[in-house]
Amino acid sequence: MRLRLTNSNNAAFLLRASFALYVGAAAASAPACWGGDETAPPPAAQDAASDQDIAERLTRAYPGIVKGVDSGGVIFADGTRLPLHDGKGDRSFAAWLSDPDIADMFALAYPPGHMSAPPRNFDPGRARNAAFFKKVYGDCAAGGVTPALVDVIWLPKKAGQVLKVTSVNGVAKRLAAISAELDELPADFDGFLWPAAGTYNCRDIAGTKTPSAHGYGIAIDIAVQHASYWRWSGAKGDAAPAYRNEVPMEIVRVFEEHGFIWGGKWSHFDTMHFEYRPELLTPVGGLQPGADAAGSAASGAPAQ
Repeated sequence: MRLRLTNSNNAAFLLRASFALYVGAAAASAPACWGGDETAPPPAAQDAASDQDIAERLTRAYPGIVKGVDSGGVIFADGTRLPLHDGKGDRSFAAWLSDPDIADMFALAYPPGHMSAPPRNFDPGRARNAAFFKKVYGDCAAGGVTPALVDVIWLPKKAGQVLKVTSVNGVAKRLAAISAELDELPADFDGFLWPAAGTYNCRDIAGTKTPSAHGYGIAIDIAVQHASYWRWSGAKGDAAPAYRNEVPMEIVRVFEEHGFIWGGKWSHFDTMHFEYRPELLTPVGGLQPGADAAGSAASGAPAQ
């Protein structure tokens, strides 16, 4: 499928100021509602990836899993292939989300760092080709994900919460490194981080028949008490309501440095949600020695 995209003096004070500025900027630029035309294509992305760029990103992001890309599609290390384009032509925004091909996942460039309210239907990373992710991580409905799940201790100094995450492609190691960095933030951030709302969960995305990133063991929802989710925020049908967010960018930065994209960058916002998508956001954060996933018995952390 090829989309025809159209236009479319104390820590507490500093913490409040950091996300107040972000929320204020978002609110100033956000409309009351994005409108209900979900048949329109997503907005134009100036940096939409070419096939060559997609090939480079996939092989870099999935070493030992994706061997390359040629005219026949994506080539996996075991010799199997998946088509890069499905040939179905232009799609509406709703179809782009529900039935994307692999190339569609790269149609909107993910913007790391600070940003104001996303434009209408700007949801980079929200389109996932289920066949690709099932090939990489397994099909949870068929029991293919659970053999690779390992325990990661979330905030071992502050919480010691045990989370289940896949070990495939280094996801658990990345989340363990994120946990270690966030564990060092001042106590003012604690309410945004724990208790985490969940990681692995074999389910579809709410209101759809599309597999959730949680079903692959690659996603985490942080504490819900400060979360904003578009379906909970006055949404009318599938139209996104006015953007809102409370999560400090200091937290987002740590996740993004390790290749996790944030649902707060979506017009259909889900600010508690982070998922590992190294093909969209190359990890730059280093892994500390001993950053492997650790079970509760090995770490001494209590099971939650």
